[in-house]
Amino acid sequence: MENIKHFAILVRRAEDLWEGTRTSLGLAAHNYYATLFVIDVKVDMWDELKENLEWLDELECEYISNLDENTEHNFKFMSLDEISKELKSMDIIIPFGHRE
Repeated sequence: MENIKHFAILVRRAEDLWEGTRTSLGLAAHNYYATLFVIDVKVDMWDELKENLEWLDELECEYISNLDENTEHNFKFMSLDEISKELKSMDIIIPFGHRE
């Protein structure tokens, strides 16, 4: 994986948010660029999740959502069109969950 540097972690269900943040942290801890994309999920904050997001900040990882209300938890807002463009620049995309 020496040429792979940029990972996108896609979360589309609230129940996958915890694992998505943990995966992002694990990749960042191994010196990969990890970006967490939370799509169509309103984030209900709890202490452990807040701590994980603070660690993502420390490791200079972005966490992005297409829902404007998630900006209250410091998520960067991007429209789905912008997210799709961003995903094209990633080396590996890790989707969590399944479509319902």
